[in-house]
Amino acid sequence: MKTKRPTVADIQAMKGKRQLTMLRVVTLEEAAAAEQAGIDLVSVPPALLGPAFREAAPTVFAFPGLEYGDFITADDYLRGAFQAMRAGGDAVYCAAGLSTVRRLREEGIPVCGHVGLIPSKATWTGGFRAVGKTVESALEIYRQVKALEEAGAFAAEIEVVPGEVAAAISAKTSLVMLSMGAGTGCDAQYLFADDVLGQNRGHCPRHAKVYRNFAAEYDRLQQERIAAFRDYAEDVRSGAYPEQGHLVGIEPSELAAFLERLGSQTLFPHTEKPPM
Repeated sequence: MKTKRPTVADIQAMKGKRQLTMLRVVTLEEAAAAEQAGIDLVSVPPALLGPAFREAAPTVFAFPGLEYGDFITADDYLRGAFQAMRAGGDAVYCAAGLSTVRRLREEGIPVCGHVGLIPSKATWTGGFRAVGKTVESALEIYRQVKALEEAGAFAAEIEVVPGEVAAAISAKTSLVMLSMGAGTGCDAQYLFADDVLGQNRGHCPRHAKVYRNFAAEYDRLQQERIAAFRDYAEDVRSGAYPEQGHLVGIEPSELAAFLERLGSQTLFPHTEKPPM
């Protein structure tokens, strides 16, 4: 059982020692579940960070994602990174150019880059498809990894790359390699909580493994929600709601005095305005 949050140095020291576990979580409930399940690393939207996040997940290592396109200049990324770190992040995910990675590293911000299938740049690699299936494509991924290493990143997500290619690259870099559909030769396995929980109703990626069926549970809860609303509406129409126990009582003497005043139409003297 973890007792303290690991540092970047701790994560780097684990390279090659054991497979780390990583999830993308987007709610405090998911973060708390990751903490209690012993998940090592989480990717989070920056807005999720703050005291409530760290109360829910005190020991998980968190990568807030500086989403590509939400930030433009290196100064934008730097500002966002410092905000995320102050809010409880441990390192930042950044798919921006190498000059931005260098700028962040120069200021001591731990950076995780991205290689292989990069959704925000997928048009350059033929869309949402595997990358690294040819010699040249695999060598390009290796070149990108070494460039990130030179720029000062400490980790990189490697997405939808043949496992043998990813393993060979991971063995030739000091970066902590986070595998999303890139095999067990890397340093961590990374999945989205949505996929693990079976919350997605559309396409499920090949690399994802579904462990629960939350979509079916949500459907059941929705039907229960509709039934409860219908029962409430029927009670209102029939007079079954509200019952006496749902109402505020009044002393009989107070009610009698009120009704007497109401009947005499002397609730408010002519010289006074009614209370607002």
